[in-house]
Amino acid sequence: MNTPASHPPELPQRAVVLLSGGLDSATTLAIAHAEGFDCYCLSVDYGQRHRVELDAAARLAKKLAAREHRVLRLALGEFGGSALTDQTIALPVDGVQPGIPVTYVPARNTIMLSLALAWAEVLGSRDIFVGVNAVDYSGYPDCRPEYIASFETMANLATKAAVEGARLSVHAPLIALSKAEIIQRGSALGVDYGATVSCYQADAAGRACGVCDSCRLRREGFAAAGIADPTRYFDAP
Repeated sequence: MNTPASHPPELPQRAVVLLSGGLDSATTLAIAHAEGFDCYCLSVDYGQRHRVELDAAARLAKKLAAREHRVLRLALGEFGGSALTDQTIALPVDGVQPGIPVTYVPARNTIMLSLALAWAEVLGSRDIFVGVNAVDYSGYPDCRPEYIASFETMANLATKAAVEGARLSVHAPLIALSKAEIIQRGSALGVDYGATVSCYQADAAGRACGVCDSCRLRREGFAAAGIADPTRYFDAP
């Protein structure tokens, strides 16, 4: 009697996940993992004043079962042009204002997505995940749906893999969610938000200022979600 040949289980599909160490990217990693991807996390040390977020990224990669986590170093501070890379430019602390704030880093998402694209092609991955958001965000032009769609189009024109038929997708699962909805989604997936760092001027221990744009959006998100805020602040005991 012949028995059917057994087939090895299909391997999980690989995805490159941009991981800053903040709330949004942690949620994005949790979503990619929940969708069954083998996650390869990429963080970028670009000279940001809140480099402590990279320590958070390393912790999150382990907590959320990333297959690999790499940190690339780029001296974007050599160009300046942003309060995040130039210490002489004051961070806004008086509330989120209309328009593009001084915390916008010129071409940051384009640079990071390009790096993720290069690694994805080497890995044989057809999927990139990025935690951009176009609802509760600070007005950055490279967080909009049309930007993500345009980058995906470019990626499929510019890479050997895509030209040979391995079409790449750029996933932005948070792009249409409010900060409260992001927090609720991540909480349901077990994200430890106490391990994340969002503050633009967090201290070496990862404690937040509570007044920069990122802190305000984060605090308001937890309040709207009805979930206790685990953020540690400078003035906390």
